[in-house]
Amino acid sequence: MIENIILDYALKNYKKMFREPTGNLKYKFIVPGSVYNNTLWDWDSWLTNIALSQFVTDDIKEYEIGCILNYLEVMDSKGRIPVYYSPSLSSAEYEKWGETNIHKPCLAQHAAFIVKKYNGDAEWLRPNFDKLCKFIEYYNQKCRHEPTGLYFWIDDHAIGVDNDPSTFYRPYRSSGSILLNCFMYKELNAICYLGDMLQIDISKYKVQAENLCNAIRKHCYDEKDGCYYSVDLNLLPIVPRFHSGAPRHWDCLIQRLGCWSNFLTLWSGIATDEQAKRMVRENLLDENGYWAPFGVRSLSKYEKMYVIKASGNPSCWLGPIWGISNYFVFKGLVKYGFYKEARELGEKTVKLFENDIRNSGELHEYYDPESGVPIINPGFQNWNLLSLNIKAWLDGEDVVEEF
Repeated sequence: MIENIILDYALKNYKKMFREPTGNLKYKFIVPGSVYNNTLWDWDSWLTNIALSQFVTDDIKEYEIGCILNYLEVMDSKGRIPVYYSPSLSSAEYEKWGETNIHKPCLAQHAAFIVKKYNGDAEWLRPNFDKLCKFIEYYNQKCRHEPTGLYFWIDDHAIGVDNDPSTFYRPYRSSGSILLNCFMYKELNAICYLGDMLQIDISKYKVQAENLCNAIRKHCYDEKDGCYYSVDLNLLPIVPRFHSGAPRHWDCLIQRLGCWSNFLTLWSGIATDEQAKRMVRENLLDENGYWAPFGVRSLSKYEKMYVIKASGNPSCWLGPIWGISNYFVFKGLVKYGFYKEARELGEKTVKLFENDIRNSGELHEYYDPESGVPIINPGFQNWNLLSLNIKAWLDGEDVVEEF
């Protein structure tokens, strides 16, 4: 039998991420591990759930569904759901945070994954489906830029890719993040699926998804570089000024920043086939930019901000290798038929985590791109276990995939 170091590690450790109802979290839930040991996080719980479903044979449905129900339970009257929630955090305390970023648009995706996993059973969601729609509507009303049709982060708080230069320390409501917009496109499709399963008409979201795809293609693709980017929405309004004879005719500006999240347009299926070819051949595979010995640099090495260091709040996304960015780029390569490149990235990812387990007995949060040496937070399981989904693909086995 071929040794599977990551699987052996996962089977010994995955139950460390399960939590019972406690404090203000009324349902069972899943945590990332390590320093994030007692908190429910938005995209972490979703992606960890996908990873667990690849290898866990126990009945974990209550923990899976609990992640969704806990978040819907604490939604406020405006439709806001926090990015993370701890047992000690109350709704009143959350209200005091003021207007900031909410749960990333992956809640419907997480719910759709669970529904699809359990053969279309969505009845557990029916009593709260209106809340899920209200969550989407908050984004539509508070985080959508009408001139472009793109969505924006309110600020740089808890955006997942903490110090992504397209958002980090940028003016409020200015970042038309490519990550946010790709997630929202998939989120709109996911809520349509859920509506179909529950026989609830929300066809308006199908139109919104199509319109968003067109907006991303129009405003975020750069023909010069052959790449998608985030955009800057921080433009002054068109009012009578000195230059009234020829006011601007554009609604945003491309941010030509080499962030790994640009490739989410492959994962989400937004890029055209020709655009995907250029993105991979002219950008991704450049070893002086993204393509590193252990995966995809979270920020291209060409960028002035590139740095490899240990930091928390913000975690460093300015160059280190992250398991989740490797995974998303890998999935995009597979979707567009770049199987040779997907295999190379998949093998790099598996090797990275196998080496870490051999050398330290643990997985970590992120890694040095050149050496694969772990940088911070031992015991961080979370989405790193998606390397088992990657390995299943490499071995020609059935793969559990996100919705």
